[in-house]
Amino acid sequence: MRVKLVPSVAFGVVLTLLASLSVFATNFQNENRQRNEKKMQENLTKEVRHQLLLLPYYSVFDNLMFKVDGDQVTLLGQVVRPTLKSDAESAVKGIESVASVNNQIEVLPVSPMDDQLRRAVYRAVYGDTALSRYGMSALPSIHLIVKNGHVTLEGVVDSESDKNLANLRTSGVPNVFSVTNNLNVSSSEAKK
Repeated sequence: MRVKLVPSVAFGVVLTLLASLSVFATNFQNENRQRNEKKMQENLTKEVRHQLLLLPYYSVFDNLMFKVDGDQVTLLGQVVRPTLKSDAESAVKGIESVASVNNQIEVLPVSPMDDQLRRAVYRAVYGDTALSRYGMSALPSIHLIVKNGHVTLEGVVDSESDKNLANLRTSGVPNVFSVTNNLNVSSSEAKK
């Protein structure tokens, strides 16, 4: 038995197939665009991080953070020198794929008392034999932010015990009013 297709039915089948192919192609293009955007976002994040780490006056007493949203970068954190704030903005603006920079970096107030605390906290934290290894790199992984006698610990440590020890050493420094411990435990320790 032979089935004959009426031309209008055959045309409808072809249209349905074409519509299905069009939906498939659109979905494929959308998935590719999303993958490309994600890859571009990751590359931009790496480049912003790289440029900030290369800043010559970025020290253990500064904390630079950022958020990337498309081609816009928001700079956050605290710095001791106002020039570091402007240097960070200039470095990030120089990245080819950055369209705009929102610089929300806080410049810490000038204070001889805070300067003394910075030195004392540095000696207390990095002078401890268990924590001294965090100070071996060009930019130590524990950042000591001092503002009006209040200390905030930022950065990454290997274990919860190192995080607690840094908090304990900082709290033991005379004239420290409070300690906020924002240290993160590295992901390798968190997986255990």
